[in-house]
Amino acid sequence: MIPKIACSVYIVTLNCEAWLFKTLQSVQDFDEVIILDSGSTDATYAIAQQFDNVHIEHQDWQGYAGQKSLALAKCRNDWVLNLDGDEVLSEGLKQEIAEVIQHNQLDALITPINDVFLGVPNSKHTKKHAKVRFFRKAKGHYDLANKVHENVIVEGESRRAVHDIYHFGESSIFVKVEKNNQYSNLKAAEKFQKGKSPSLAKLVLVMPMTFIKSYFIRRSFLNGWRGFVNSMVNAFYAFLKEAKLFEQSMNKDNK
Repeated sequence: MIPKIACSVYIVTLNCEAWLFKTLQSVQDFDEVIILDSGSTDATYAIAQQFDNVHIEHQDWQGYAGQKSLALAKCRNDWVLNLDGDEVLSEGLKQEIAEVIQHNQLDALITPINDVFLGVPNSKHTKKHAKVRFFRKAKGHYDLANKVHENVIVEGESRRAVHDIYHFGESSIFVKVEKNNQYSNLKAAEKFQKGKSPSLAKLVLVMPMTFIKSYFIRRSFLNGWRGFVNSMVNAFYAFLKEAKLFEQSMNKDNK
C-alpha cells in the first residue's frame, strides 16, 4: 500500500455536488480530509462518504474565516491544505506539497489559483491570483475580521508554488455575477465596520482602473472574449464594493 501524504485537507461546503467528487478525488492520497458543511441539501454528503479518508460533519455557518478556522482546528496533521468544494488540486502541486513535507524547510506555499471561467482555464501566460493554501498548521491562522476573501496569515518562510489549484466555480456569467453581488455586500460591510469612508474619486476611477489591471496587466486579453468579459465583471465588482460603501454611509446618516 502506498503511504498517504502526511497532510490534512480541510474544506467548507454548501451544496457542492457539481465538483466535489473531482475535488476529493484529487486529494485521495492525503492522510485525511475534513469537511465542515453548513447545510447542504444536494448530494454533498453522499459524495463525501465515497472516500475513505474523508470525514464530514455539520457546522452552522460562522462566516468564511470563522468556518475555515473551525475546520483548520479539527486537522490532526502538522501540515494542512485548504481547498474549496469547487477546486481541484493539480498533480504537479500534489508533488510539490509532498516534497515540501519531506524536506521540512518551508512553512507555506503561495499557490496560483487557475480560474476555469466558462469551462476554459486561463492561458498559461495570464498572471494568476495566488494565495497561501498549504502551510504548517502551527504557523498559520485567519483574520476573523475578514468577511470574505479570507487569507491565511503565515508567520514563517514561504515561496510561490509552480503548479496550480484549478477553480471550477465560475461556470457561467450568471454564477460569477451572483457571487460578486453577495461578496460586495460583505466587503462593503467589512469596510464600514472598520471605519473606512467612501471616496468619490475611487468610485469614479475604480472600475476603469480595475479593468486595465485585469485585462492588460494581468494579461486576461490572452483568454480571448472570455478574458474581456471576465475583466469587465471584475471591474464592476470593484465598483459595487465602493458604491455599497457609499450606501452604508448614507443609511447611517439617515438613521
